[in-house]
Amino acid sequence: MEISGALILWDLGIIVLVSTFLGLIARSLKQPLILAYVVTGVLIGPAAFCLITSSHIISTFAEMGIAFLLFMVGLELDISRLRQVGRVSVLCGLGQIIITFVFGFLISLLLGFQQLESFYIAFILTISSTMVVIKLLSDKNELDTLHGKIALGILLIQDIVTILVLAMLENINTLSPLTIVDPIIKGLGLVSIAIAMGAYVTPFLLRHIARSIELLFLFALSWCFIFATASVTLGLSIGVGAFLAGLSLAAFPYNIEIISRIRSLRDFFATIFFVSLGMQIPAYIPLLPQAIIFSLFVLIGNIVLILLIVTLLGYKKRTSFLTALYLAQISEFSLIMANEGLRLGHISYSVFSMIIFIGVTTITISSYFIIHGHEIYRRISPILRVIDRISRDKELEHLPDKHRNHVIVFGCKRMGYKVVKTLQKFKRDFLVVDINPEVIESLISQDIPCIYGDIGDFEILKRIDLKNADSVISTVPDREDNLSLITKTRIANPGALIIVTSNDLDTALELYDAGADYVVIPRMLAGDTTSEFIGGYMRCKDRKFPGKDTGCRERIDKLKNSHILRLEDLKRDEFLRKYEPGFLKSLERKFDRKHKHRDY
Repeated sequence: MEISGALILWDLGIIVLVSTFLGLIARSLKQPLILAYVVTGVLIGPAAFCLITSSHIISTFAEMGIAFLLFMVGLELDISRLRQVGRVSVLCGLGQIIITFVFGFLISLLLGFQQLESFYIAFILTISSTMVVIKLLSDKNELDTLHGKIALGILLIQDIVTILVLAMLENINTLSPLTIVDPIIKGLGLVSIAIAMGAYVTPFLLRHIARSIELLFLFALSWCFIFATASVTLGLSIGVGAFLAGLSLAAFPYNIEIISRIRSLRDFFATIFFVSLGMQIPAYIPLLPQAIIFSLFVLIGNIVLILLIVTLLGYKKRTSFLTALYLAQISEFSLIMANEGLRLGHISYSVFSMIIFIGVTTITISSYFIIHGHEIYRRISPILRVIDRISRDKELEHLPDKHRNHVIVFGCKRMGYKVVKTLQKFKRDFLVVDINPEVIESLISQDIPCIYGDIGDFEILKRIDLKNADSVISTVPDREDNLSLITKTRIANPGALIIVTSNDLDTALELYDAGADYVVIPRMLAGDTTSEFIGGYMRCKDRKFPGKDTGCRERIDKLKNSHILRLEDLKRDEFLRKYEPGFLKSLERKFDRKHKHRDY
């Protein structure tokens, strides 16, 4: 046992040391860290120096990395955020799986593979990597963007289908209705258990456990392992159970603390996963030409296919393109499926090696796609103009006959909608530009001037008449988009007031240098507001004698009541925007009658 423990410690030390060294090089060269981890695996694996002695232990750690990642996805997932992209996620996810599978199967047969091998290859090419996409989108703070939500929704559909297929592999040679229904029943049973436990058991446990952060962390890990074990026992994947475990805890207010504790653990095991991926690349790949063909099929064919499907469902070229670009790789589930196929004797080792090569190639290249997605889009945007001809963007607009000296507002989420309400209060002419079709439909129903478009789309900037605008306000905290908007506005209208948004100080200074008149930094505004609040209270107390500061309390109470009313108004607006025009106007009339004496 001591020797085994020493060997495991040696292997982990080698992985961490080499990954750190290559990661520093990759960071200095501005390359994806995932590439450094994969190269680490190649160097320390059998293809090069063969420094790892306990490869099966490393594979186990890699599976734990997948489990922790999907556990975190479940914890961070707010199902309500995906409702607005539910239709496109389901239709695009299923459509892409079917079409890609058919073409992949035919290509495999044409390249000389047997039918069963062609089935494995075709399905493996259809699914994208939840682990890679979630990690990189999280690093770029794009999980809450429209294309991020659509990509996440599509990944969830792919994972659900993959889970069902994985459960049927054992009996794929004797496929029958029973082998199809059985995994579905097991999966629904596990989901039902997660829902029941989350409703009746977890709240009782968390009330007592949450008093200690350490116990909360241990409980979260235990919960993850319980569901992962139950999933494996039912013949499903470890990742399925881990995901459901996270999802069952996501509704509780303690998920933030759990996420903060689990994140480092996830990053460590995720690193081992990518290293183990590189370790599986053999020194010699017997089916290299076929592997290159299939890699190109994933990197090009999948992008074109998803781009067309998302566009046909009504989204503009930028959302469609970025969604497609981010899904151009095969999944960690693909590698699990290939490993199962090899274990069951359904595919040969040469086919398994080819799939590993495809996985490493597509995951590495797609990492560049995701990191540089916006720059890639800007370079090929002129080529994509034909895409907008088949989208529904012309229907999603409510433009006035003419506008002059108007205000243009980019983005209509919470900050943007508050700006819109202020402009309405002052009876100013304005136009809202938003990339979310549901938001535009809601604004049209409220008779608010708007157009479905993207801040980075030059054609939209022409249509909204920047030349005659009085002010341009961007609530979208994207650096490249805001720099482009400032440049275009200053060229078309040098005297316009430009207000943009940034999430960090360096970008804010860069936006000022580019010509912005004011840069909104949300977290700084929050600090300024709190500071003014406290300062006002302290100045008030300084002017009062001890024990006679009732006037200060009255001011605080008045400010508090005003704040509550504003929050209620915002909540009302968000609620009303979800309903159809007739019902919306009816609710607004009822609300206004009830609160007609309120001073807005």
